[in-house]
Order: sequence, then C-alpha cells, then structure tokens
Amino acid sequence: MEEKKSSILKGKKGLIVGIANERSLAWGIANCIHQHGGELALTYQNDALKKRIIPLATKVNSNNIYEFDIQNYEKTPSFFKNLSQDFGNLDFIVHAVAFSDKEELKGDYVDTTKNNFLNTMEISCYSFTALIREALPFMNEKANFLTLSYYGAEKVIPHYNVMGIAKSALETSVKYLAVDLGKKGFRVNAISAGPLPTLAARSINGFNDMRKAHAERSPLKRNITHEEVANVSSFMLSELSSGITGATIPVDSGYGIMGI
Repeated sequence: MEEKKSSILKGKKGLIVGIANERSLAWGIANCIHQHGGELALTYQNDALKKRIIPLATKVNSNNIYEFDIQNYEKTPSFFKNLSQDFGNLDFIVHAVAFSDKEELKGDYVDTTKNNFLNTMEISCYSFTALIREALPFMNEKANFLTLSYYGAEKVIPHYNVMGIAKSALETSVKYLAVDLGKKGFRVNAISAGPLPTLAARSINGFNDMRKAHAERSPLKRNITHEEVANVSSFMLSELSSGITGATIPVDSGYGIMGI
C-alpha cells in the first residue's frame, strides 16, 4: 500500500481536467493530491485518451472517470450534475488545458491566423472561466480553483507566440475570477511552472534549448521537476494556503526574477 505524504487534503474531493498521459503535469498533480489524501475524479476527451487515463486512475484509486469536452458548453451543466450524483460536490478543480496549432507556433506571432488565435484563446483561457461558472452550484464551502500558466505570459519566449497571449489573459482572468468568487469564500489561483518535458511542451520549437537556458540562468542553476510543481499545487489546494487568492505562483527555480 502506498504511503501517504500527509493528510492535508484528507476528505477533500476534486476534479482534474487535462491529463493527457503519465508525463502530463496534470498527472503529477493528481498523483500528489492522492498522496496527500485527496479523492479524485478524472476526465478524458476521447476514446484514444481514455485508454491512457484508466491505468492512471487506478493508481490514484479513482473509479470516477468521465468523458468531457471542455468546448462542449451545452453538455457541461449535465456533466457536473452527473459528477455530483456519482462523486459528491467538489472542494477543488484543477484546470490543465491549453492548445494551439503547433504549425503556427513555428513562425512569427504576427502571422497568427484569426481562427487559431480565437481557438487558442477559447481553449487555453476562456475554458477556465466557463468551467468555473458551471461548476459553482456543485462546489463545497471554501472551494478552490487552480489553473496552469507559464512565464511566456510575462515575457516574450521564442516560438511561444499566441500561447503567451492566451496565458497572459488566463492570469488576468484568475485575478478577476478571484474577486468575483471571493464573496463566496472561494479561491482562484494559477501556477506558473518552468519548462517541463510534457507532450504539449515538446511541440514548441527549440524546447530543449529553452530548458538548457532555464537551467543555466536560474538562481538554482537547474530545471524544475514535475514533483515540485505538484507539491506546490497540493499546498495551494489545501487550507495551508487559505489566505492566497488571485495569485500566479512561480515554480521555476527563480528564473523569473532574473534580468540579464
């Protein structure tokens, strides 16, 4: 039997949206939440991803696996209603969803097409707001919402292009959502993780060079790990961070503080 790290999330139930495979940052977060005592429901977008998610769900003792298309807004209310009936109301939601046409990330930002701009913004930013709005009736007191960002929201990162615009909008959304939901006692935050070798990150041209530069220039002189991001995520979802909302927390070996 796997030894738990702690019980800071014991009795807490949450939903993770956006696990693609075992290398996903979302999976690292899910596994860490489990180790801290949290109970999880997981989603998959299609049958191909379902085959990857089922074995992972077993590792975190979850029998609550649901097909969910974050862009199918008409079905989102019924999704949460079914989830609540099966699993109970939620204490937290982790949103780990982002997408852009990788072909358009290869060139210059100025060449971004309208369709890709709108699709990137919808999936990578607006989906968080839409998800929260439909989830509100099914959240417990002191509920917590967490999303994932990246330093490209603040500074220009080569080949990150429109994803940087979307992440900047996402971080601003976190601030506005925190104000909207604060009156309910709910918290909304983001984590800005350093470059990690996930499926999505590998679609960015020059990703290995990016990681090398990150390790060389950050104060800790190394790259971060999935576990480090997951640990901070568990903290942010627990009552230990009860005074934090509307924040984007960097987990980047200090890279973000550097100038030249």
